[in-house]
Amino acid sequence: MFIDSAKIFVRSGNGGNGIIHWRREKYVPKGGPDGGNGGKGGDIIIRAEKQLTTLLDFRYKRRYIAQNGNAGEGSNKEGRSAENILIKVPCGTIVKSAGGEVIVDLVKHGTEVVIAKGGRGGKGNSEFATSTNQAPRICTPGEEGKDFNLELELKLLADIGLVGFPNAGKSTLISKISAAKPKIADYPFTTLVPNLGMVYFQEGKSFVVADIPGLIAGAHEGRGLGIQFLRHIERTKVLVYLIDCTSDDLKNDFTTLANELKAFNKDLPKKPTIVAVTKLDIADEALRKTIKKVKFGRGISTHFISAVTGEGQNDLVTSMWKALEKKVG
Repeated sequence: MFIDSAKIFVRSGNGGNGIIHWRREKYVPKGGPDGGNGGKGGDIIIRAEKQLTTLLDFRYKRRYIAQNGNAGEGSNKEGRSAENILIKVPCGTIVKSAGGEVIVDLVKHGTEVVIAKGGRGGKGNSEFATSTNQAPRICTPGEEGKDFNLELELKLLADIGLVGFPNAGKSTLISKISAAKPKIADYPFTTLVPNLGMVYFQEGKSFVVADIPGLIAGAHEGRGLGIQFLRHIERTKVLVYLIDCTSDDLKNDFTTLANELKAFNKDLPKKPTIVAVTKLDIADEALRKTIKKVKFGRGISTHFISAVTGEGQNDLVTSMWKALEKKVG
């Protein structure tokens, strides 16, 4: 199951209290203060892990509470510090406060942040001994830990984003150019979750493609599945619009999709764009001549493909790679 948002509660541990204690040994008069310091409370740490692909785990566990540090002991023994709690999330996870403020964006594998620091241990009375105060009768309590309600939001990390109306052929295409095996069927909204596929171009050259579930007009307002998955397009470097060749108005389809992306995030249409007119295997010669006259905009690379027969597929993959090289360069 693909889950791309979650809410959790975290609380770091309190520091252990320092204590008042006196050295008591036979034949050692006036042993003096030897109250130890308290141990540190456990931290809450969040780390990005590339092996994870969903926030599903947080549907079953939503509270992460670290242990408190132990109190100090006599003989200047410091209390034991509590163990930290490590929370693992997929790369691409944004951690937000309950109010929606971004705390950290965990993109790279292994990146971690202490989201709630454990309290420091209190001081025992031995810490307060001085030449003028050799028998202090004071100690301090440990600091309290921190607690937060957090929102986790996952945005997939992909180089290429495939966007299009339901049944435009996105799932079929990604299944042909990568090892991904999405569900494919002849009805709307076959794809209910984003799919990722690794595309091999040449030796040492590969890239990740994301198949975003079909958009419809009004997706940015919550219609269809669009609003649920539009966020995953934001991290992609290049957008490939898939347009069904049997559409009554190919250019209008492209404009509608572009407007939906712009309404969600005004910067999305600024990404390098490729158009792939799909399902060429069911187009007769007359239709082929008609659709190849359609212009989608200045500088937009257009390809006519059939994911079923493979027609135009290699040229499209080459165009994807070149767009990525130009973007990175």
